[in-house]
Amino acid sequence: MKPVVVVHGGAGRIFKDREEGARSGVTRAALKGYSILKQGGNALDAVEEAVTSMEDDPHFNAGCGSVLNEKGEVEMDAIIMDGKNLASGAVSAVKCIANPIKLARLVMEKTEHMLLTDHGANLFAKAMGVPEIPGEKLITERSRERWSKNLEPDSNPHEFKKDPGTVGAVAIDNEGNVACATSTGGLTNKLVGRVGDSACIGSGGYADNHVGAISTTGHGESMMKVVLARLILYHMEQGMSPVDAADTALNYMKTRVGGLGGVIVVSNSGGWAARFSTKQMSWATVKDDQLQYGIYTGEIHTSSVAEALESK
Repeated sequence: MKPVVVVHGGAGRIFKDREEGARSGVTRAALKGYSILKQGGNALDAVEEAVTSMEDDPHFNAGCGSVLNEKGEVEMDAIIMDGKNLASGAVSAVKCIANPIKLARLVMEKTEHMLLTDHGANLFAKAMGVPEIPGEKLITERSRERWSKNLEPDSNPHEFKKDPGTVGAVAIDNEGNVACATSTGGLTNKLVGRVGDSACIGSGGYADNHVGAISTTGHGESMMKVVLARLILYHMEQGMSPVDAADTALNYMKTRVGGLGGVIVVSNSGGWAARFSTKQMSWATVKDDQLQYGIYTGEIHTSSVAEALESK
């Protein structure tokens, strides 16, 4: 099986001055994930590395760069899933952790549970030797500014919900194993303790070697209502291509519950898709040593991996 990795940096509205940063961020993440696969590494390691790269990038709403809740704090959700045995680990409402996706993987591999939340997740992180960092280190000037604006009496909170909300990755390795990973800071000015789709298996992501892997982004409550990730795999089980399955599920979410979002998909045969019903979604993929990426509908830039690595 030829390895494939697909990543997204969130669906929503990407301002002009942040487009270049979003493009370079997703291409960097995709190249990092692909590098692991090319060296014979597994899909799980590839998606974790790709998402870690975006958690460390302040252009994205995950890790450093996460949006703030109503109290001006960062609370993050993440999930990782192994398509080989349907093992999964997730964390929700975690604070003071640089890379929630790494903590989610520890939940999967070091506990009998699938989801740890808030204080319990932080206690587990401490027990695992995961360093705690000051919450301030995760807060960017932009996140604080948008939080402050939302507190103003004449602000429109729904405008801020259009901002990109998540990062994610899916991959298939040389052995034909698939995996997914999703991480987010959630919604700007959300209630303390709010958990969206990203930490929820079947909504924020799903991976099954029998079908493929999905990572989602967009309005979390809408994706939870339709269990978006698993819905796409269901359509693929019925014989749809990754593109058709993604479009069908996104259209259903829009018409049934009025929700917008985006998805990345890889099938167990190596087919892939990056589709969205929002105005924009930053995405990138690497297959056959060829990098492709974009932000707008119909926008696809292509280069060889060698050229992309040289320019970086």
